Formats: sequence, structure tokens, C-alpha cells
Amino acid sequence: MELRALAEQILFNPSLEVKLACPDQLTDESPGSAVLSDLMPARESALRFSQQRAASSFPALHTLESDKTRARVLHFFANHELLATELMALVILKFPDAPKAFRRGILRTLRDEQEHTRLYVRRLAELGVDFGEFPVNGYFWKMIAPMATPMDYVSRLSLTFEQANLDYSKFFASRFELIGDTSSQALMEQIYRDEMAHVGYGLKWFRRWKDPAMSDWEAFEGQLTFPLSPQRAKGSPFNRQGREQLGMEDDFIQRLYVYSKSKGRTPSIFYFNPYAEQFMMAGKGFTPNRQQRAIQEDLETLPCFLSRSEDVVLLNRQPRLAYLVELKDAGFSLPQTECLDQGVLRPNAELRERKLDSLRPWAWSPCGWHPMESLMAQASHSHAPVGAAWDSQIRPLFGKDWSAKRLGAFLEQMGEENWLAPSEAVGRCLSEEGEILDHIESLREAGYQRSVIKSLYGSAGGNMLRCWESSVDTRQRGWIRNALAREGALLVEPWLDRLIDFSVQWEVTQEMIRPMGWSHLLVDARGHYHGSLWLPSFLRGMPDELAQFAHQGEADRLKRVFENLRDYLWPWIQASGFTGPMGIDAAIYRDPSGIMRLKPMIEINPRYTMGRLALELARQHAPGSAGLLQILSLPQLRQSNQPSFAAWASQLQASHPIRRDERERLVQGMVCLNDPVQATGCLAIWQASPDLSAFWQPSPHPQLKQLQRKVAAPH
Repeated sequence: MELRALAEQILFNPSLEVKLACPDQLTDESPGSAVLSDLMPARESALRFSQQRAASSFPALHTLESDKTRARVLHFFANHELLATELMALVILKFPDAPKAFRRGILRTLRDEQEHTRLYVRRLAELGVDFGEFPVNGYFWKMIAPMATPMDYVSRLSLTFEQANLDYSKFFASRFELIGDTSSQALMEQIYRDEMAHVGYGLKWFRRWKDPAMSDWEAFEGQLTFPLSPQRAKGSPFNRQGREQLGMEDDFIQRLYVYSKSKGRTPSIFYFNPYAEQFMMAGKGFTPNRQQRAIQEDLETLPCFLSRSEDVVLLNRQPRLAYLVELKDAGFSLPQTECLDQGVLRPNAELRERKLDSLRPWAWSPCGWHPMESLMAQASHSHAPVGAAWDSQIRPLFGKDWSAKRLGAFLEQMGEENWLAPSEAVGRCLSEEGEILDHIESLREAGYQRSVIKSLYGSAGGNMLRCWESSVDTRQRGWIRNALAREGALLVEPWLDRLIDFSVQWEVTQEMIRPMGWSHLLVDARGHYHGSLWLPSFLRGMPDELAQFAHQGEADRLKRVFENLRDYLWPWIQASGFTGPMGIDAAIYRDPSGIMRLKPMIEINPRYTMGRLALELARQHAPGSAGLLQILSLPQLRQSNQPSFAAWASQLQASHPIRRDERERLVQGMVCLNDPVQATGCLAIWQASPDLSAFWQPSPHPQLKQLQRKVAAPH
């Protein structure tokens, strides 16, 4: 029998029995002409491709002990083996002029795939299931059948789908062993051994045909076209050892290990622009200084921990491969990254051709939409308006005057809630130097001996003047005059004796404000931000006095106030057109008479915040494990007596090694959120631990000590 005749028999005869038959003696003397037309394999009705993707989807694995679940898993794989058989028959028809040795290798592999299909069908029968009882999909065929060259075949099938099976077959062999299904275990172990040979075969021809000037990785990534990508060439857990045994290059293995790209879900696009408020304050002429540029460059990887593995993060500098491997080893799923060219997307970037879900800069402002402007037409979901609409609708939300005005009205609406801040604790927006000085004096008369004057667009405790002495001196008056000349108005409010600072995180959609969670803010005596602490239970983590205050008179009255605040703010936020992340900074404090009160809104941050970042990082945690986010600065580096951020990070990670539970959730350890080797201005770290005393280093904080005394091991 001629090889071509076998291929035609497999493709055009719908009988499964015929498809799986192969004579011992075959010749390849008459390969015929190339088949160029699009083909679909003929199949029995029960095995035809389902158009309903959900019906043929992979079953959930938490019920793998069920015979039905195992049967669905094996049925899924059986269809893949049959598809591989049909695709190899297609290769024989499409490439009659391919090297004879290549075609003989295809025949050997085809026979393996036939045998695999028979083994799966037999095992399914033992479980009481007929092959074809569940719907099957034709995804493999759709992705591989359009191949134009044998190089396409080895790249798409051998090095993509078959390589992924190095992970899946090994994983399922271990899972079947765990539940005592030795028959299915033995089947998967045989599949794994054969798959190693198939991938090795593809790798040999891939290296023979690729451009010798290119690395294996460069050639492989370049050979695949969207929607196919190296993401399809791996599973989880990642089988590094098997790939090493095949002789794959270490660089190839590491790049595949950290590679991320959506397998189908439309991605959201993230970008880090931390100086939106400064841009608003200074106008279009704002240019970050050297220190600010260093911080922005260092921390541009933070959105990698806000996004999901299917999303894309825009970067100005590609992270080191070794750093990405460290993150992956620590258990973090990595998004796709796309490097900008001079702050904009490259003209030939693949993203320009893709359908996108949403655009999510750190903050919506001109400096945030500039890198994303070329992608706006492709986003399915709404994003902040640009141009004049942004200036009139969105920009006011960033101003502290807007927050103060809304807070004053909200407190008035709350009426007799005498545990909330009184009207004099609310900031006043003033535009004259004399008005500012008079208001500071009136606050002193009300018992507030210290006041603070804030820029309307300051952040993280910056751009403020602390008036703590008995009178405002000449230097301070100069600051007031310069700020008024620049901004036109300033916010004046009393400096509160804060007991605890915290933030409430929301996600604003077109339909509603969705609560995301709470986190503690670590703020020093001068109001500068030092970190965010996430506790598994925010209210239970408070010291006794504060917990009693939060619950006094009713259960969770603190929670109730923020629900009311959310409902109160919604009409204004909805009218602005803003959607996206929003953080509300708040504090519990003592007033001049010693009464404990809540100021529920010190300011609104209509952007991502470090508190929101802490919440997203905490999703990785095991139950009972708390998390601390800190941004370590150059002065702190010098105090550490370490020569570099890299050396300091190495020391910290050695003393706080990663530990995960049986479900791979983070229990304790320290993770660098930006690459310490590349860091020049700061280092962001996330530390997990069930014991808050572990958080005293490297930056002890009074609020941390207060909380640690209350919760040695938070629930």
C-alpha cells in the first residue's frame, strides 16, 4: 500500500476502525501532487466537531475520583490523538516533496497516534463510555491544518501541542496514581514516553530547517502566528526535566516557562503612570525629575501583579529573564509584556491587530492614555473620556477640593452620627492667603493646634505644608503664595491625631461601584506613605479599643458607613463617566477633647493605589496569612549597609524564604515586585506571613507594632 493511499484512507473514510488501521508494509514511491485545498476529516456522526465550545470543554478536576470525570478527561485526550492521526495524514498529502526521512518519521509517529487512540478507546470502554459519547472539538485541526510548510507542522504540532503534552501526560499520570487508577496511570505514562520521542523528532527537523542565525526560541516564537503562541506549548506544572532530557536549550526552556499570552480571552492592557496628580498640578509642561523617573522605571512592573495571565502590561524596559523565572518559581502567574518604543506602541506591534477588553492605566490622565491612544478603538469596554471631556468630567475627581466638598455634604446627610468627624475636620478650599491664615487661626481656637495646607493634586503625603507652630512664618507664607499662584486654590484642614489609617478599595463600572476590600495604610508622623498591610480580616485585626469603636452600638458600623458613602457618591461618579479602580483613604482619630472619631474620606484616589495592589497580591495567600507591601527607598538602602538593592533583596529573601501550602497558596516569604538588579531608585517588596511580628523588618512601624500586639496570628 502506498503512503498516500493510507493518508487518503485516514482522512476521507469516516469509519474509526478504518482510520486506526495501518498495514505493516507501506511504500512511498508515488507521493503524488500536493493537496492545496482546504480539507476537513470525514468522521462518524458521533465524532464530528462540535460547534458548541462549552459542550466539549475540559472537565473540572476536583471530581477526578469520579469515573465520569475521568472518562471525560480521557475522552478529551482520545480526540486529540485521533486529530493528530488525521493531521499527520494531511502532512503526507500536503508535502509530497518533503524529505523521505521526514515522511518516514511522520509514518512512525502516525502509527503511535493510532495506537494511542486505540488505548484510550479501550480504557473508555472499561469505564463504561463509548468514544463519541461526549462532544469533541476541532481546535487542533483549525490551528494546524492551514500549515504551508513542513516547518509549520513541526512548530505547531510537535513543538506546540505535543510539547504541552509533556506536561499534561506527566501531570495526569501522577493524579491517576494518587487516586489509585493504575490503568489510566499506565496509559498516561506510555503516552508520555511516546510524546518525548515525538517532540524530539520535531525538534530535530525544526533545528535543521530554521534560520541558523536565530536561536531556537527566536525561530519558534517567530514561526507561530496569532492566535497560536508558545503559551500553547506548555501546561502546569511545567516539566523542565523532560525538556532538558530532549536537549532543549536552557534559554528556550526558561523563556517558555515564563511566557504568557491569552489563549483566547480578550486581554486588558495595563500601564504604570504614577505621576498623574503631578501632571494635573503642573500642566502639560510637567516633566518628572531624575528621582521620579528612576522610581517610575523601577516600579513599572507593578501592574503585572494587578493583571491576570491573559492580560498585557506595557513596559518601557523588558524585565530580565532571570527575574521573571524567580517570580514564576515563587508561584506568580505572569501576564504578557509588550515593550514600548519611546513611550508608544511599535507600528508593527501585534496588539494593534487584536480585539481588546479594556484599557487600564494606573491613572486615567493624558500621561496615562498617551501610550494607549492607538489601542482605544479596539477596546470592547468603555474607558475614560479624553481631551476636553476628561478635563471637565474626570479631572475634578482627583482634586482634594472635590473630596472635601463631597465629604462635608455626606457628613451633613448622616446627621446624628456623632462618632463621625465634625464639619471643622473637613478641609476647606481657599484661594486667598489671608483666608488661609484666618482659617488656620480659627482651627486653633477650636482646639486643633496643628494644621496642614495641601495642594489639590498632591499624593502619598507630598505637596503639603505642615503648620505645626504657633504662627505661620515667612518661609511658609512664601510656599502658600507660590502654590496659590500655581494652582489658584489650596485645601486647609486640621492635622488629626490619627490612631489608624486605612483605605477602602472600589471598582467602578458603568452600572455600579463594586467593593473590593480594605487594607491598612502605614503612614509616618508627617503623613508620608510607608506601606500597605493586608489582614485576612480587617476589623478583627484592629486593636481592642479600635475594634470596639468599629462595632459600638451595632455590628460592623464601620462597614455600614462606607456602604452609605458608596451610595452617596455613586450619582456624581456615574455622571463623570469614570470607570476603573478607586481608593478611599480614611482614618480613625482622636479629636481635641479626646473623643474617638472616624473621618471616612480624607481623599479619593480615582486610580490604582498601593492598597489595591496589596489586595490583588493577597489573592495568592493561604488562609490566615497576612501581607505587607513596602516601597524601600535609597535612604533606606544606605541605612541597610548594603551596596545595592540586589544585595539587600538577596539578604531579605534569604531570611524570608517562600513557603506555600498544598494548594500552592502563599503562606510566607518575601517577593520583589520589581527587579532588584535593575532597580536604581526604589525596591517594592511583598512579604507574607501568618505572624505579624515578621513584618517589623526592614521598616518597623508604630501601627504595625500596635496591630501585632492584637493579632499575633490573624484569622
